[in-house]
Amino acid sequence: MRRNDSPAPRLRVDPIACQGHGLCIEAFPEMVGRDPWGFPVLSPNPVPPHLLRHAERAVALCPVLALRMAKD
Repeated sequence: MRRNDSPAPRLRVDPIACQGHGLCIEAFPEMVGRDPWGFPVLSPNPVPPHLLRHAERAVALCPVLALRMAKD
């Protein structure tokens, strides 16, 4: 954990809500891959500070709101 901060955010996907549109994959390939059926596979690592804007954009692009950032 970083000093005086909450834990670094991680990407999370709701597999029930996700429809596999792939916008998150296109927007944030650094941390979002694709499984054989076209659904996102997320990196288990926290989002590095220099990539937070990219992660926020990927979350915002999800048309079904299945992608989010969680601080756990």
